[in-house]
Amino acid sequence: MERRSIGSGPLRVGAIGLGCMPMSWAYAPSHRRGEESMRTLHTALDLGANLLDTADVYGPFTNELVLGRVLRERRSEAFVSAKVGLRAGEQHVVADGRPGYVRRACDASLRRLRTDVIDLYQLHRVDPDVPVEETWGAMAELVAAGKVRALGFCALGAGAGPGAGRRGDRAYRSTVGLLERAQQVFPVSAVQAELSVWSPEAAWQLLPWCAARGVGVLAAMPLGSGFLTGTLRPGAGFESADVRARHPRFTAEAMASNQVLVAGLRLVARRHGPEVTPAQVALAWVLAQGPHVVPVPGADRAHWAAENARAAEVRLTAGDLAEMAELPAAVGAWD
Repeated sequence: MERRSIGSGPLRVGAIGLGCMPMSWAYAPSHRRGEESMRTLHTALDLGANLLDTADVYGPFTNELVLGRVLRERRSEAFVSAKVGLRAGEQHVVADGRPGYVRRACDASLRRLRTDVIDLYQLHRVDPDVPVEETWGAMAELVAAGKVRALGFCALGAGAGPGAGRRGDRAYRSTVGLLERAQQVFPVSAVQAELSVWSPEAAWQLLPWCAARGVGVLAAMPLGSGFLTGTLRPGAGFESADVRARHPRFTAEAMASNQVLVAGLRLVARRHGPEVTPAQVALAWVLAQGPHVVPVPGADRAHWAAENARAAEVRLTAGDLAEMAELPAAVGAWD
């Protein structure tokens, strides 16, 4: 598999990553199976999708524990991306960027992950009560202590999201401002942000900022939380604990309207061969956004991880990309 850099340093990962969140957080609780999660992780590593993205809040904690069982056997093959800055309460999550908490959370994640170093440690959410310089400085101390190799910034919780994205060039202005402040303390190696065919806003301002500074981009939700796979049926509904049950893009009406996006992906897929899927075309589109971009699709089944990893073999033409650029904007927005 093609290799890509995270930041301007020597950190190298496969062209496709694996988002571990669906294995224990946010999506379809009835689908969560520990042994299947293990198979999914092993399949991703077997196929070169070695960037494994997790967070302590997923579960909470159970996601890291599952990943730790695999890392115990295959740590040298994996690039571990973990996060800090969110704590799970009984009904919600809260931001916590206090330096003392950051240090304790890192030590706890290392224990659960069964490793002595985290390759990329990301700030999951900026704490509005703690200057970002203080939080980032505590994270930088972890690098100096040898517990972390590089630092990343999760833009999903930094003031830019699906609703903000439709404001064009203003979409990630607050994010870029925070990144500039963090850069003054310690280098930012990667930024994670939502990026997909139906949520392309990060490509307008955030990706150029990262490219100009040698900062890698982890493209979160590159399959539109599963919609761009073409496997979700309008009106089928979601479990009450599934975040999509409350997302405006996943109402029956919005899903029906957005089928035109999936149809467009299918047209492109057919030109690339009978085995190519809409999901692989959607991931290939993300890869085409730049050599510093690594899509991190979530998966909780081994066959999905295998399909996603093989998307690195799909090479979209200029005509494909022009055709996809003409697809209509997605219906349904948080705002």
